[in-house]
Amino acid sequence: METPKAQYSLAILVILFVVSNSQTVCNPECKAKEPFNCDNSLTFNRTGFPKNFTFGAATSAYQIEGAAHRALNGWDYYTHRYPERVPDRSSGDVACDSYDLYKEDVKLLKRLKVQAYRLSIAWSRVLPKGRLTGGVDENGITYYNNLINELKANGIEPFVTIFHWDVPQTLEDEYGGFLSPRIVEDFKNYAELLFQRFGDRVKFWITLNQPYSLASKGYGDGSYPPGRCTGCEFGGDSGTEPYIVAHHQLLAHAEAKFQGGKIGTTLIGRWFTPLNETSDQDQAAAKRAFQFFVGWFLDPLVYGEYPMIMRLLVGDRLPKFTPQESDLVKGSLDFLGLNYYVTQYATDAPPPLPTQPNALTDARVTLGYYRNGAPSFVYYPPGFRQILNHIKDNYQNPLTYITENGVADYGNLTLPNALADNGRIQNHCSHLSCLKCSIDDGCNVAGYFAWSLMDNYEFGNGYTLRFGMNWVNFTNPADRRQKDSAKWYSRFVAK
Repeated sequence: METPKAQYSLAILVILFVVSNSQTVCNPECKAKEPFNCDNSLTFNRTGFPKNFTFGAATSAYQIEGAAHRALNGWDYYTHRYPERVPDRSSGDVACDSYDLYKEDVKLLKRLKVQAYRLSIAWSRVLPKGRLTGGVDENGITYYNNLINELKANGIEPFVTIFHWDVPQTLEDEYGGFLSPRIVEDFKNYAELLFQRFGDRVKFWITLNQPYSLASKGYGDGSYPPGRCTGCEFGGDSGTEPYIVAHHQLLAHAEAKFQGGKIGTTLIGRWFTPLNETSDQDQAAAKRAFQFFVGWFLDPLVYGEYPMIMRLLVGDRLPKFTPQESDLVKGSLDFLGLNYYVTQYATDAPPPLPTQPNALTDARVTLGYYRNGAPSFVYYPPGFRQILNHIKDNYQNPLTYITENGVADYGNLTLPNALADNGRIQNHCSHLSCLKCSIDDGCNVAGYFAWSLMDNYEFGNGYTLRFGMNWVNFTNPADRRQKDSAKWYSRFVAK
């Protein structure tokens, strides 16, 4: 999951956006404001979705496993080198201790009654040196074999993410990780190892999680590992490196080929609406924002080239695909994964200074959660429907799985308040209402994964935010408790 999710705490924020009246009204209605009238699982449940629709829950390796019994990755180094960059100065050293408690994780999934589980594999747990030539850690292979077998024995389909931002530190040290084209071959070999060892049981693979986030946060502002940017301690160039890293991620994805099932990638699913809906400039800004967040990756995957507006505004700083690379990347999705959390207002911004190029300002857009000085919105379910329809209409309506959707509470709530998470129920049911509408609109969506199965280490925010449907005691991770949202979701899914 990607922050800034603290900005939409249910206790503080209010919804401002207005539902577009250009779409038909569904039942339950796709609404922007409470009351959503969708949380009664007797009247709204999985029976409103296609019979083969998949409901699941999601996590990622660094956020739940703990660091024991594996080699270092970029997050290990970053959180220990810069503890002050995490609000509670924490790390994922222990997290939910899922390395030791994976059977308890599966019990939580079984109690949720979900059909699938999205997990990720820690690259450095199976390849300590990051490369095949550095040797395979068979203990790591055994751990994931045990987890996958436990899932299958309980009737739960694994959807496996190959890379969720945890670059082996050895590859960072050796050649700069995703800054180097060498990463493409090492990623391909890593993926092929996973296909060989687990592909007989894993039929759904996700190559990358939100490549936008690694590029923009790891190399644009330095807020994620490896902490590079213009002016950052370890150097960097915010005007070029994010584009280079994104380019290498796309090539790495395209080189990973799995013949025994389906393979896709997960993109950030952010939607944008004009701050001033009558302003041509703001309307254009909202379109540019989408292209710089989503089209940056989806255009190459569908059409084999970066968006025209990016080529125009970024110029020579944007890498170019060779004809062979374009053919390799184009059409390399069996399915699209989409993480949707939030819609933002977009307003036109002046061109950045040519002497200070930055991937974060190249779009010439100012983004925010405020209109006319009023408070921000919590979440905007109609944006979910709008982005799915936009992808349907402009990107050939790909087979799509919603690989993350959820909302955070603050991490310091009392246990009774944390368990009574009605706001999370409203979040999920309102987004599921809009998802159902999207499917009625003709969007080719086949599954929904709630973020998250349980509270975990939240990248960039440590343990100060909790997204889980199950509560975790981080001083004793074996202590897990069902929240009200988990009870509701299990009823919704079971119908």
